[in-house]
Amino acid sequence: MTKNKRKIINDPIYGFVTIPDDLIYDLINHKYFQRLRRIKQLGLTNLVYPGALHTRFHHAIGAMHLMQEALLTLKQKGIAISQEEEQAALIAILLHDIGHGPFSHALEHSIVKGITHETISSLLMERLNKEFKGKLSLAIKIFNDKHKKKFLHQLVSSQLDMDRLDYLKRDSFFTGVSEGVISSDRIIKMLNVVNNNLVVEAKGIYSIEKFLIARRLMYWQVYLHKTVLSAETLLVNILRRAKELSTEGKELFATPLFKLFLQNDFKKIDFDKNIDILDCFAQLDDTDISASVKTWVNNDDKILSTLCLDLIDRKLFRVEIQNAPFAVAYKNKLMEKVMRTYKLNRKEAAYFFVSDSVNNSAYLAGKFNINILMNDGSLTDVAEASDQLNLKNLSQTVTKYFLCYPKEINL
Repeated sequence: MTKNKRKIINDPIYGFVTIPDDLIYDLINHKYFQRLRRIKQLGLTNLVYPGALHTRFHHAIGAMHLMQEALLTLKQKGIAISQEEEQAALIAILLHDIGHGPFSHALEHSIVKGITHETISSLLMERLNKEFKGKLSLAIKIFNDKHKKKFLHQLVSSQLDMDRLDYLKRDSFFTGVSEGVISSDRIIKMLNVVNNNLVVEAKGIYSIEKFLIARRLMYWQVYLHKTVLSAETLLVNILRRAKELSTEGKELFATPLFKLFLQNDFKKIDFDKNIDILDCFAQLDDTDISASVKTWVNNDDKILSTLCLDLIDRKLFRVEIQNAPFAVAYKNKLMEKVMRTYKLNRKEAAYFFVSDSVNNSAYLAGKFNINILMNDGSLTDVAEASDQLNLKNLSQTVTKYFLCYPKEINL
């Protein structure tokens, strides 16, 4: 008897989400995708917002659901989308985050060098395509923007894609930050296609304004919250120290998979040459890192053990954040205080003193603008069409500078 693969998933945001066909069911049950259950969507954000424990799996299923809604809306408006294209677009959005490493963005450039999660997603999709005998070829074309219908890629990756619509709503729900609440239903119902590009009908402009403002607020209140920056800085420095010690030949506790990445600096060329490296990466998840950090609390390397204990016990670094770069003299004084307090040289003290910057861009006009379809049939960029004076400001990149250092360090 053939197994029924038309399952439903009860999602806390949208209610019942239907798995539309057998291929998507099989992809969801594949080990590459199931790994996303073990990777938190927001890394260490739960140290600030305790409810932020949802996973990449949650998010991918939600984004697929929104894609179903968007494709239905466009088809009802007469946009030609074949059954094959519909399935491919659903697969592309379902697998868009499959290449995320442990703790999502926090460790993106720490475990492997110079390779983004999007590139790893693409490599894993190619592997799946071989396994599923070419059935993902069209999905990969859409994912990589190689398909003639550009709007399908824009639904997967753009400034108004199903990825962003889901994560804003989902992250708002699980953190309890109500400023991130958006009307995804309203936005999707207002979508249309003109000249092969995704547009928003004029009636939806206020929902788009709310979406862009919510995105800006969520970045400062959640994604770039100063305490989240502090926790993620600690985790990055823990991994940096562990890699340094491993390179020097020190034997550290780690799962076999994690040890492979600790002892080697793999780059994209390594993934291309050695198929086993990609397979190993596709088995790494948050538990590999968490178990190691918990064990390293008792390591005889004082720097590593101190950093790990601080993270485990939530003794996070103080964060100073401001709009202008910090004075060099001020940074030098703090660094010297760290060196004296912990009896470390400058290189060692750099694990306890970090100077960096973060950027927040709610909307960047460029490769894909959010175009509003006006009542007279013309297209206008949302920043121009909006009667909100601050929307043009939202299209500017805001840079903030921050310092991280232990709270006992006072000048």
